[in-house]
Amino acid sequence: MDRSMIAYCGSYCGVCEWKDKLGCQGCKACQGNVFWGECDKAKCCIEKGFDHCGECPELPCEKLCGLFDDPEHGDKGVRLRNLKNWASGNDTYEKLGNAAQDQAKEL
Repeated sequence: MDRSMIAYCGSYCGVCEWKDKLGCQGCKACQGNVFWGECDKAKCCIEKGFDHCGECPELPCEKLCGLFDDPEHGDKGVRLRNLKNWASGNDTYEKLGNAAQDQAKEL
């Protein structure tokens, strides 16, 4: 797993369908200014000096909970599991299975 492709929010940019389709280099390379706009989760991590939200003592915060439950981007806890794994040094990830990723497959 390429640690530079770990997204701040618990997604893994290395396998993202949007990355491949739109040429996105991942949220870390973009400093949170990704193809769809500015990411408040990324900006928060950058401001606090964290590599990802899993390092934050406030995990899961209100921003992340809103993302977890979002109809289009929700993931049934996958991001939270990824963040906890990464915080403990486990370099594994689960791919998000959400509507946004399904939309990217159809591009």
